[in-house]
Amino acid sequence: MQKRAEKPEWVRVAEEFEASGLTQREFAGRRGLRLSTVQSWVYRRRRQVSTEAAPPVRLLPVQVSSVPAFEAVTLEVVSATGVRVRFAPGTDVGYVARLVAALERAAC
Repeated sequence: MQKRAEKPEWVRVAEEFEASGLTQREFAGRRGLRLSTVQSWVYRRRRQVSTEAAPPVRLLPVQVSSVPAFEAVTLEVVSATGVRVRFAPGTDVGYVARLVAALERAAC
């Protein structure tokens, strides 16, 4: 069994800074470190954390089936003024969007 490698000192100090709630200047002053050193370590740690691999996305299998004609769903749009418009299945979505926008403009 291999011995687990210890974190480098700069990683530990950068993590302590992140948890401290202090500004970098305050943290450096309390630790007796140069501000530029703390800034460098924090920058490297944040870069390291942001490049760590995110967990993989899990995809689940799905089965797509067609809807029988007698169960076709009608699209219905109701405007703020109460105008109700119904569209047959398969109506062009762009057409519906333009019509709804025109109805909204006419209501003003």
